[in-house]
Amino acid sequence: MKYFTRVRRVYRWRGEPVSFNRKLKTYDYSSLVIGVDGLPRTTLIITGQHILIEGEDEDSPYVAKVLRLFGDESGKQKKAAVQWFVRVSEVPPNKLKLLGREPHPQEIFYYQGRSCDDEVDVESILRPVQVRRARSGIPSTVSAHPVVILDWFLFKQVTSSTPRTPRHATPSIPSRSLPARQPGNVLEEARIRLHVSSVPESLPCREQEFQDIYSFVESKIIDGTGGCMYISGVPGTGKTATVHEVMRCLQHAADVDEIPPFTFIEINGMKMTDPHQAYVQILQKLTGHKATADHAASLLEKRFSNPAPRKESTVLLVDELDLLWTRKQNVMYNLFDWPTRRHARLVVLTIANTMDLPERIMINRVASRLGLTRMSFQPYSFKQLQQIIMSRLNKVKAFEEDALQLVSRKVAALSGDARRCLDICRRATEICEHSAAERSATGLVGMSHVMEALNEMFSSSYITAVKCASVHEQLFLRAVIAEFRRLGLEEATFQQVFVQHQALCRVEGLQPIGVSEGLAVCQRLGACRLLLLEPSRLGVLQRVRLNVSQDDVLYALKAD
Repeated sequence: MKYFTRVRRVYRWRGEPVSFNRKLKTYDYSSLVIGVDGLPRTTLIITGQHILIEGEDEDSPYVAKVLRLFGDESGKQKKAAVQWFVRVSEVPPNKLKLLGREPHPQEIFYYQGRSCDDEVDVESILRPVQVRRARSGIPSTVSAHPVVILDWFLFKQVTSSTPRTPRHATPSIPSRSLPARQPGNVLEEARIRLHVSSVPESLPCREQEFQDIYSFVESKIIDGTGGCMYISGVPGTGKTATVHEVMRCLQHAADVDEIPPFTFIEINGMKMTDPHQAYVQILQKLTGHKATADHAASLLEKRFSNPAPRKESTVLLVDELDLLWTRKQNVMYNLFDWPTRRHARLVVLTIANTMDLPERIMINRVASRLGLTRMSFQPYSFKQLQQIIMSRLNKVKAFEEDALQLVSRKVAALSGDARRCLDICRRATEICEHSAAERSATGLVGMSHVMEALNEMFSSSYITAVKCASVHEQLFLRAVIAEFRRLGLEEATFQQVFVQHQALCRVEGLQPIGVSEGLAVCQRLGACRLLLLEPSRLGVLQRVRLNVSQDDVLYALKAD
């Protein structure tokens, strides 16, 4: 097959554009005219037509089918979206054997692969070509340039060198061939029940808080009104777990028609890269649609401002509220302002670690929208921690009574964090099991096992690093915690922390250091991964966060 490529071809669109793509800023056309300089004859290319495209040499042009013709607004770029075909010479010989016959030299096959670009410049188009589908074993040649296409199923056998995942395949987890292994002894059973992710049958020691939250949300749903509640407390005191239990009970009440139906959605400030992503997540969980942050905010504004027939109440849980803070505080303001709208029927439950967060960081217009409905979760006492562990074990005798009392008192004296108490108990069961002479031993966890677990928990590499830090590095960590507590946030700028460091130096009777030395101290703590830092090019404006819990830092400094 010969064709001349050294002539100057001219390409132009025929007729007006068919449509305009606003997103890509392109015009779609139905046909293309190819002309040659000095000759009156022209060639017409239309969508759906098969064409020849310049190949590696004049005897081997590529064959494709035109799917779309389009160009930019300026008219300089002209493109064609094509479906490629593969020639016999491009098919591996071992795949040609699957045909079961001798292929025709002019025969081509469908090609579907990611290695080729489906968009080509129209300047590479040579001319149209006649293509016929093979209906018998050997194709017939009735035109000057016969090109024959095989069946689609046959192409996939011929050209697919490796199996490909179907386009619309649904991923699935392989089914388990054997049932999950049951706990082999009492210690394994206790370890499973004490895991933080294990859902307990009940929430002990939070009955009053549960009742207050339940009554608040239930009354708003029944009345069809909105409202806000601010829930605070140190980490590990059951705030989120209590709210989830309230929602589970309310959902059950709605299922049996005791209260009107409602929608429950939850967002977490820790899972967002930007506070404005709260709008996107709320809209997606309410409607299933995605939008930009600004567009989502406007859609939510309309949803909570305008009346609608048979509108259900919405309960929104905002966890880690302090991480939604912005300079203008517009995200917090909207979350607290929407429930005040007449037709909103929105109940917002917010959770944070700081009790006086509204007074610390919220401006007056935001704090006024939040209202005065607040609840504080106090740290667990040692008796409450002991009761929590006993309720989870539920008659599984795995601990000595003195051992449970020891770990409860230790954790209650430090922070009252129930999650840390559970982790220590689980580690104690592992130590007890490994120290037993036999694998199936069911000995109880004693004082020695609990003491070893406590030493491991409170002697981690982070605590060791804090103990071995220099005086100014330890003071800087104290300054970070002091600034976090002053702001009510979990991050601050170096400049803010450095002011606290200067004050601590004067209190301790030490010579204050300069800004450059303070930056060096901060960088060393970042290199040890005790702090998480923004890029150093920001200087005194770089933000600082702790990479270890405040309790561990205070424990290490107290022990030191």
